[in-house]
Amino acid sequence: MYQAPVDDMKFVLRHLVGLDGVAALDGMDMVSDDLVEAVLDEAGKLAGEVIAPLNHAGDVAGSVRHDDGRVTTPAGFGEAWKAMSEGGWIGLNAAPEHGGQGLPQCVSAAVNEMWNGANMGFALCQLLTQGAIHALEIVGSDAQKDTYLPRLNAGEWSGTMNLTEPQAGTDLAALRTTATPDGDHYLIRGQKIYITYGEHDMSENIIHLVLARLPDAPPGVKGISLFIVPKYLVNEDGSLGARNDVHCLSIEKKLGIKSSPTAVLQYGQDGGAIGYLLGEENRGLDCMFLMMNSARFDVGLQGLAISERAYQQAVGYARDRVQGTPLEREHGDAIVHHPDVLRLLTGMRAEIEAMRALLLVGGASLDRAHLLSGDDADFWQTRANLLIPVIKGWMTERSLQLTSDAVQVHGGMGFIEETGAAQHLRDARILPIYEGTTAIQANDLIFRKTLRDNGDAVRILLAEIRDDMARIAGGGNGVAGIAGSVTAACDTAETVLDTVLARANAPRDAAASGTDFLMMLGYLAGGWQLARGAAAAARATADGEGDPAFMKAKQVTAGAYMAYSLPEVGKMAARIAAGPETLAAMDPAWL
Repeated sequence: MYQAPVDDMKFVLRHLVGLDGVAALDGMDMVSDDLVEAVLDEAGKLAGEVIAPLNHAGDVAGSVRHDDGRVTTPAGFGEAWKAMSEGGWIGLNAAPEHGGQGLPQCVSAAVNEMWNGANMGFALCQLLTQGAIHALEIVGSDAQKDTYLPRLNAGEWSGTMNLTEPQAGTDLAALRTTATPDGDHYLIRGQKIYITYGEHDMSENIIHLVLARLPDAPPGVKGISLFIVPKYLVNEDGSLGARNDVHCLSIEKKLGIKSSPTAVLQYGQDGGAIGYLLGEENRGLDCMFLMMNSARFDVGLQGLAISERAYQQAVGYARDRVQGTPLEREHGDAIVHHPDVLRLLTGMRAEIEAMRALLLVGGASLDRAHLLSGDDADFWQTRANLLIPVIKGWMTERSLQLTSDAVQVHGGMGFIEETGAAQHLRDARILPIYEGTTAIQANDLIFRKTLRDNGDAVRILLAEIRDDMARIAGGGNGVAGIAGSVTAACDTAETVLDTVLARANAPRDAAASGTDFLMMLGYLAGGWQLARGAAAAARATADGEGDPAFMKAKQVTAGAYMAYSLPEVGKMAARIAAGPETLAAMDPAWL
């Protein structure tokens, strides 16, 4: 069973994010330690008691499409959605003027980790709805905001994102869905695939955000517009009207997240689905990327969440399972005492805590970018833009290994579906793929976030890491060795940055380095946050604050990360140095 890691979330928000600083931002005066603790505690109860028990059964049953196009979700999902909606959890970080709770992104991210750790297939509906809310808040007209946001925030309606078509995946320039002007609206015709919660029975209405082309649109991605296409049309008084011309043709049969209905949607089967322009004509991709940036952050969050869920199950199994006598232990001791099992679990815990810290610090960067102004806002937006591909790429790639490690801890029982360990591995496999593959994140990081500014954003990050490590090393808190390890890794990363910049005029070589560069920054940033956490825990212990065992575990876990995970920085550096030359010598015909 799942227990939300509330204590670690509270620690990160207080000591690494600096929740007091977030609370001091304009519009965040309602935020306090007491409020956030109450929010996390209540969310943890809902996640553990209501949502998590549906996870395995939902995976077995899956969502079902009926002959008339209706889709029913697994038993209990509708009731869980109602409980989440009535608790005000859908619009947790949305603007209060349209029914949101107005809490910062860093707090919302912690809560979203709970939903996804409890039941990722279920929680996808909430993440997509939050993304639709975010897009409407930024580019929606006042009338659109008044019509859609209160009901989306209340969970009465849910949202989707419609990009992909059978012939247009990553290459959105190949998109064919059309939007024909028709009075005060447009008629949408085309087919979209891989639409998460594109049809379901949990909310009264589904608000699709759909990319399509106007008749006179320029070719390529510059000619794409974004449209609001509700499943049911909305009357002037806000009540639901006629069914729109959008239909679910099928739902995909998938490796994982089986409880989540991934729909093929047909628009305009009977003449044209009524849609409304969102934002400006031919600027749809810009609008959608507002939603996509948030979605990529959230998928990184899912990598953390599924790893935490798998880790908890592995720990529970290892504490109960007796197999052989662990070295230097007593007969009857559980397998958690076998050195290699302990190594696996220790490494998992270290990376998961590093992920959580980086995620919430990244969320706070988004908060500061949104709530500050001028140069301060620009700085934090640049920092968030740099961290998001790392969060998305590193956390999702590592979730594959971490969930696999959890299966390994179970031994043969992990390969048996009844234990549930295999589900986490299957569910994790989509994460490095959707909302932009790891290669897309790497290209974004290399070309847009590194080469474009000649490495300035990365150098500023490295300088901050060095400064933090210097303060920790000089603090006399017993964690100087940890800080020294991170500083050495930072020096390695600086050398790698110079290598990458030297490839600016050789784009194939730069691209060949991208994924390793992304993973290197992920490992380094995770070590940075764990070193900060170890220092904070040492200070708390010295001051007599908190649970001594918890604080000691934070320091030991940070040390484990330096032993097992941070050395990957050097490995990635070696790959970046040698990789492009190796690829240049490889003829694809030989493969």
